[in-house]
Amino acid sequence: MTGSTPTGTAPGGVAAVEAVWRIESARLVAGLARLTGDVGTAEELAQDALVAALEQWPSTGVPPNPGAWLMTTAKNRAVDGFRRDAVHRRAVERIGRDTPPVVDESEALDDALDDPVGDDVLRLLFTACHPALKREYRVALTLRCLTGLRTDEIARAFLVPESVAGQRISRAKKALRDRGVRFEMPGPAEVRSRLAGVLEVIYLVFNEGYSATAGDDWMRPALSTEALRLARLTAALAAQSLPTEPEAHGLAALLELTQSRAAARHDPDGRPVLLQHQDRRRWDRLLVRRGLTALARAHDAGGPIGPYTLQAAIAACHATAPSAEETDWARIAGLYDVLATAWPTPVVALNRAMAHGHAFGPGAGLALLDAVDTAALADYPQLPGVRGELLAMAGRHREAADRFAEAAALTRNEAERALFTERAETARGSA
Repeated sequence: MTGSTPTGTAPGGVAAVEAVWRIESARLVAGLARLTGDVGTAEELAQDALVAALEQWPSTGVPPNPGAWLMTTAKNRAVDGFRRDAVHRRAVERIGRDTPPVVDESEALDDALDDPVGDDVLRLLFTACHPALKREYRVALTLRCLTGLRTDEIARAFLVPESVAGQRISRAKKALRDRGVRFEMPGPAEVRSRLAGVLEVIYLVFNEGYSATAGDDWMRPALSTEALRLARLTAALAAQSLPTEPEAHGLAALLELTQSRAAARHDPDGRPVLLQHQDRRRWDRLLVRRGLTALARAHDAGGPIGPYTLQAAIAACHATAPSAEETDWARIAGLYDVLATAWPTPVVALNRAMAHGHAFGPGAGLALLDAVDTAALADYPQLPGVRGELLAMAGRHREAADRFAEAAALTRNEAERALFTERAETARGSA
């Protein structure tokens, strides 16, 4: 976060609290999970601290160290609860005439919070991705814990109603508690069973950071940076525990290559810039090299290639093309054909249509787009956005303008809305 708000002033009010929450929530929940040993309790304590911040900061201002404020508030609530439990426990023990020596629980809790050993966020990720949870439960829970996303934003990421997303989060926390799942890294034998869930969550967190679903910002760099860090850690862990598993390296490659374009995704005024119009001199060549190296490791691992490695191969085509005009769209279209078989999601089908439009003409792309499951993407702005792009490529500018306007109405991201609105105006001017 840039700067701090002096006590007694409150620029931004609730918005300032939400901005801090986005940055601090993952480490807050992870630290509290180490303290309590329970992910559900940790998330509830973090939410209590958020409520306290919402009550106080709009009038008092954001404190100089907001992350520490949230942690202290949550820790104090945990200590109070721990003491209440301890008082009850000692009363029972006295009745049973078997009272053990009293220990200072609050000091033990302080020591737990100050322990720097290990990576708490990675532990949180592997704990919440316990195989006892249904896939949709563990992904929803870890998205909430790692990103601080609201329930409605998680629902949008899943393309499900908000009530469904809320139920998944609640049931995930209850399932972990009922099964006595503790906050810890799994042993080598258990890493494989949790790896797919971990990779999926990292992927979704990165996507939310790279293209925010809602709000004023085109991107949330803190989320994509944290996801990239977690992908690197997970790939290193997989290299030790699962040397023939390619997908952890494939995901790392995908995120490195995608993140390499981050600086070029907006102009000096902060307005979004699409891939085909980006200044490739602004791409981070170190990240490109890291991505290509990780992609090579994925191929060298020897295991079955999956959706992350395939997407990384697509990203590599863009990263290695000298210019947008020299992009190997035929290869990209072929990779999307394989990806659509390995990972047959509506979003992949949408991207496949766009790739075929570039490779074989807009008519080919529109034909594939007509076969996409539009019901699953009813509120997804990229659906009319892609159709608008293909229609514009076909010279059908009036129809394209209508689709861009539809996309602008659907998106909840202000920067994306401005982009679609501009595309609609350009298409009308060309009609």
